[in-house]
Amino acid sequence: MPDADLESLPGVGPATADKLHEAGFDSFQSLAVASPSELSNTADVGESTSADIVRAARDAADIGGFETGSAVLERRNEIGKLSWHIDEVDDLLGGGIETQSITEVYGEFGSGKSQVTHQMAVNVQLPKEVGGLHGSAMFIDSEDTFRPERIDDMVRGLPDDVLQATMDDREIEGTPSDEDAMEELVNDILDKIHVAKAFNSNHQMLLAEKAKELAAEHEEADYPVRLLCVDSLTAHFRAEYVGRGELAERQQKLNKHLHDLDKVGNLYNTAVIVTNQVASNPDSFFGDPTQPIGGNILGHKSTFRIYLRKSKANKRIVRLVDAPNLADGEAVMRVEDGGLKPE
Repeated sequence: MPDADLESLPGVGPATADKLHEAGFDSFQSLAVASPSELSNTADVGESTSADIVRAARDAADIGGFETGSAVLERRNEIGKLSWHIDEVDDLLGGGIETQSITEVYGEFGSGKSQVTHQMAVNVQLPKEVGGLHGSAMFIDSEDTFRPERIDDMVRGLPDDVLQATMDDREIEGTPSDEDAMEELVNDILDKIHVAKAFNSNHQMLLAEKAKELAAEHEEADYPVRLLCVDSLTAHFRAEYVGRGELAERQQKLNKHLHDLDKVGNLYNTAVIVTNQVASNPDSFFGDPTQPIGGNILGHKSTFRIYLRKSKANKRIVRLVDAPNLADGEAVMRVEDGGLKPE
């Protein structure tokens, strides 16, 4: 509940409640998943008071205890699956990209990582009956990759039956062959993609916190936030923290950033997609020397890891490298003017 009465918690008066709201803690659940030290630092609240507030919020939100496997299964039924509209890839991913999870997409330049984020920003807005999540998207752009013209191409590249269902869902009069109706649909989809350009790693981390606030604002909207893209997650961190001497600080900041993104996914049932850069391992004599950067911190925090590899012409190999409940495997797709298409 975003409008929870925080003053009902012990140690929270009007002034403290205002501080908590300003720091982005506007519900019992957001307080319950915070640590006392985080609350103390961001909301300027004493350590002991912070511990009391977090403890009381956990009781009020009824989280943090044990539950049965049946209860977990029932809760997982709330998780959405965002379709790629490519049967082979959707089958590989068990139905599509999951909400409440971080999906990492890595590959060398030109492999199609940004194409995936653009396509998902379109697909997430489609009606649920045609593979979408009837939600809006947020896009944190650290490499100046977001192009509204590409969104236009991808919307027009959708199958006619999907376009018609989307128009009907948005009460847009017309058909896919009607240019005025298509123009209205493209503009409506662009209006539901919230883009922010990250200028450095600290700004990128701040935008992740702003994303949580935006998701909270739209929680009861007709199109709640169902997708958060970060393209690319590691570009600024890689450029600003150079050498082994700064590796520990880089990884610590990256870890906090990932946890902030994960909170958005879990609190607001949002799918989080992050793209990642790669490096070549000079010690590799056999096999593919390409490795994702970010180390074990990113590897452990990513729920799903997808490796995109170039193939002939516009073909791309989509390889599922890691998933908690799915077998490794590969699928093939094409990157065309109209978006991502099946082989």
